[in-house]
Amino acid sequence: MSKTLFLAWQDTPTREWFPVGRLDARVASKSPLYRFRYVQGAMTAHNKVGFEPLYDFPNFHESYSSSVLFPLFQNRVIGRERKDFRQYLEFLDLAASQGDPMEMLSIDGGYRATDNFEVFPKIEQREDGRFSCRFFLHGCHHTNSDAKSRLDSLKPGEKLYISVELTNPATGLAVQIMTEDYHMVGWAPRYLVSDLVRAIAKGMDYTATVVRINPQPAPSKQRVLVEMQGRWPDIEPMETEDFIPLSK
Repeated sequence: MSKTLFLAWQDTPTREWFPVGRLDARVASKSPLYRFRYVQGAMTAHNKVGFEPLYDFPNFHESYSSSVLFPLFQNRVIGRERKDFRQYLEFLDLAASQGDPMEMLSIDGGYRATDNFEVFPKIEQREDGRFSCRFFLHGCHHTNSDAKSRLDSLKPGEKLYISVELTNPATGLAVQIMTEDYHMVGWAPRYLVSDLVRAIAKGMDYTATVVRINPQPAPSKQRVLVEMQGRWPDIEPMETEDFIPLSK
């Protein structure tokens, strides 16, 4: 089985995010293999705001391979030896048998307060054109008091809807997550915005539901787990120029 994650980097002065790397993993094997390559978005960030290659991956045009997960990614998940590891899996709605770092990173994003990187999964289409992805609701603490109250009453299995926002003060273009009774309770992750907007314009068929509500002490970034399923209409997600690897 193969899995693909992208690495995103934020420029602190401008607050702008760029996809900068791609991690491909063959994990269902006696001899796992991980490969990291920079993507065109790294050169966009380099030319625009001065992004430089990372210490572990010093050349933009090299392909890096390893039989173990690179530390940059491994350090972004909780280790099995931690006392709170089982609770961490519960927050992600994963069984103990699903505690693969690639799977964990694809859901929680590997956020760390000490740097400007996040991880997100490549959205894969099945042969019938359908897709499925899970993500945590973003920006819950930026909503108004009514929305926060509605957030507290969300239930697993509850239907949600998406709406395009054209004038978000932080990002400009954004995708809002709405309840059936029209409360805007948060946002979709930034990595989905561009493709979702293109797909919505073409009449995307989708469903979005609440998978899990994590009570405190869960951090706000892991409060509401959402699953989106549907069909991309005549477009391939995450295939724009910035996602193309620099090393073939």
